[in-house]
Amino acid sequence: MSKRDYYEVLGVERGSSEADLKKAYRRLAMKYHPDRNPGDKASEDAFKEANEAYEVLSDASKRAAYDQYGHAGVDQGMGGGGFGGGANFSDIFGDVFSDFFGGARAGGGGRGGAQRGSDLRYTLELNLEEAVRGTTVSIRVPTLVNCKPCDGSGAKKGSSPVTCPTCGGIGQVRMQQGFFSVQQTCPRCHGNGKIISDPCDSCHGEGRVEEYKTLSVKVPAGVDTGDRIRLSGEGEAGVQGGPTGDLYVVINVREHAIFQRDGKHLYCEVPISFTDAALGGELEVPTLDGRVKLKIPEGTQTGKQFRLRGKGVAPVRGGGAGDLMCRVAVETPVNLGRRQRELLEEFRASLEGDSSHSPKASGWFEGVKRFFGDL
Repeated sequence: MSKRDYYEVLGVERGSSEADLKKAYRRLAMKYHPDRNPGDKASEDAFKEANEAYEVLSDASKRAAYDQYGHAGVDQGMGGGGFGGGANFSDIFGDVFSDFFGGARAGGGGRGGAQRGSDLRYTLELNLEEAVRGTTVSIRVPTLVNCKPCDGSGAKKGSSPVTCPTCGGIGQVRMQQGFFSVQQTCPRCHGNGKIISDPCDSCHGEGRVEEYKTLSVKVPAGVDTGDRIRLSGEGEAGVQGGPTGDLYVVINVREHAIFQRDGKHLYCEVPISFTDAALGGELEVPTLDGRVKLKIPEGTQTGKQFRLRGKGVAPVRGGGAGDLMCRVAVETPVNLGRRQRELLEEFRASLEGDSSHSPKASGWFEGVKRFFGDL
């Protein structure tokens, strides 16, 4: 084996990066590979020389020894012929294989034999009441089912698939390329191990046909957006007698006109009049179970929240029902008549000079005064 400088062999500088080394080696490997130069002894020697150089320079410890002592620092560890264990040959030859064999990689598996059918997903839209109380709905789902005329075999009735003569039923073939032996999917049967010479007229040899089926889905009470219901065996039919996949029904709860849901709790905004907020009163508020009375104390402010215990949602996974939170919003009267305006003017005049009726406002104005006083 030539004892030329390894950096010279690869055509790189001594400070070259690992990526530069790999690029240079790949170029030489493609150029001098024996399969591209059959019977050319010079190309074979150049290929081995490049292997030896890359094995040393791609290994950090070997490269350091080589840089310090030259060939004497690495000759004992070369393992004969430049195919030692130090170089990242799997990465390099993965690229080379892509060019030589069209992407085939050593150890690649075929897809022969029975295969489980694919799982399916169906999004089920529910309103809040249906999600909280539970319901039963019918859905129509497109799926692949076993072809009845050929019973899923893909072969016309009276015939049957035969063992692929190319791969012998294995679904894979081995290719020998010079030094390398790679295994890839059989190009004739596409990994099935069998071929159909007389395909079924209904499925054209696929063994499955597309079909819509109607299913009844029982939705338990308390489900929420993102919850899934699994219907076992309702997915796509398997290939070559493989088991059927499953159907996952994914829940999506539509927005509600009154309530917002957060886990097991419900929230709603309750508008009240100016007079009810000031004087107090009793209101009817909606719940999912009907109307209930809500007592409003006098002096209630906007944003005050009242809790109705047990009026929320019972979670699907168990536990007590949540609560209904009613947030008060004081509504300012509009479209006032003349007499109404007069009464409000009299009321406003009666409040002038007495901040005790508006503690929040007086406190706010005092804070503003202090703020500007500090500037």
